[in-house]
Amino acid sequence: MNRIALSGLALTVAMAAGGAGYWAGHRGVPVPGLSEWRSGEGTRVAGEPAATGAVIYYQDPDGKPLYSAEPRRTEDGRAYRAVRASQDISFDEPTTAQAAKANGERNLLYYRNPMGLPDTSLVPKKDAMGMDYLPVYAGEDVDETVIKLSPGRIQRSGVRSERVGRQLITRPIRVPGTVQLDERRIAVVATRSDAFIQEVAAVTTGDHVAKGDRLVRIYSPEITAAGAQFLTELNAAARGVPEGGARQRLENLGVPPEIVAEIQRSRKVPLTINWSAPRDGIVLERNVVVGMKTTAGDSLFRLADLSTIWVIADVPEGDLAAIRIGAPATIRLRGRPGTVFEGKVGLIYPQVAEATRTTKIRIELANREGMLLPNMYADVEIGSGDAAPALAVLDSAVIDTGTRRIVILDRGEGRFEPREVKLGQRGDGMVAISEGIAEGDRVVVSANFLIDAESNLKAALSGLRPTETKPFEVKP
Repeated sequence: MNRIALSGLALTVAMAAGGAGYWAGHRGVPVPGLSEWRSGEGTRVAGEPAATGAVIYYQDPDGKPLYSAEPRRTEDGRAYRAVRASQDISFDEPTTAQAAKANGERNLLYYRNPMGLPDTSLVPKKDAMGMDYLPVYAGEDVDETVIKLSPGRIQRSGVRSERVGRQLITRPIRVPGTVQLDERRIAVVATRSDAFIQEVAAVTTGDHVAKGDRLVRIYSPEITAAGAQFLTELNAAARGVPEGGARQRLENLGVPPEIVAEIQRSRKVPLTINWSAPRDGIVLERNVVVGMKTTAGDSLFRLADLSTIWVIADVPEGDLAAIRIGAPATIRLRGRPGTVFEGKVGLIYPQVAEATRTTKIRIELANREGMLLPNMYADVEIGSGDAAPALAVLDSAVIDTGTRRIVILDRGEGRFEPREVKLGQRGDGMVAISEGIAEGDRVVVSANFLIDAESNLKAALSGLRPTETKPFEVKP
């Protein structure tokens, strides 16, 4: 009998507690320990669907936008609420009266339509698409050019901003080129009178010769006659007769000074004369054989000094403005992989090829070890850009509409402002800004197209809607 009485008493107490809890929950009366029971992992409020799946994260028990990946407690000791995979996951700021209370430092005025329509409300509500109305607080920025995003949307969209600073911007221009001879280091061996080839030195095309080396021995009737006249004048000068123009005639015929001095010393005119190399270089052409006759001006040998060489590159017309005299250049030979030469732009040719719309530039190089040979192909990389640091942002920060260039300024606290800018030099993934922003500003470099889309939508809706009227309460 005692057992039956005790069981009935326990059942009566449980029913009373349950009824009291139901009444307190519907009347908003706080019950000590109830919030801790509601926020515990694996429990739920009556009437709510059961949560399933793994715990995704933990949220502040009051609904504040505070989250944790691990179990955590508030400063007053309450446990964070476990949010499972089946539950609605949202990182947006709460728009309920509870969230407004959490922002006690601001006075909540009303709620506005999330799509910018002229519809406001004094209480939280949703539009036809189920989107929450946005709260408007006293003193909030009402600038139409500023876009306001919640921290949740910023986090989900991947918005990232960086501070604007000054830096050097370089853009390498890669063009093809060919190795050419230095025009100032080419020499042609020729006679200034008709002559016969008596002997040719044992040099062939490709051989290296030094200045003064004998290349060919010739017989020239005109040079011989001038030598005889010069000898006659020398003998007459010994008798006091003034010297005539025979010496000058020999010099005009290109006779080497040492031959003229030998005639003056020995008082004899040589029948043949040795013709020597006028400079050091490589034999590019050999056009003589023994016994042949040459006329005045014929090229006997063609020599070139390869110690210094040119690389001629073809630069497209569109890149020409970015290249300056003295710009650094890197040359890589296609026939010698791994071989790199460093030089500078020495000349920009004053002509654009009509067929290719390119301009030639010249780079002068020291031909170490003779590796650079005429007509070799080369890959040329020319550094371009201003010598002084410029205000620059990442390429991704600029939205180019075709007629306008826009960056999104991060003004902090979820506020963003589109700003039109003027662009300068591009390179290294950066672009110079000549007008529109200042050093130290923060610009959005990631997900800025999403902010720009919202800005355009806001501008379009503001042009269509009438002036927004704020709601008011009717006093009893």
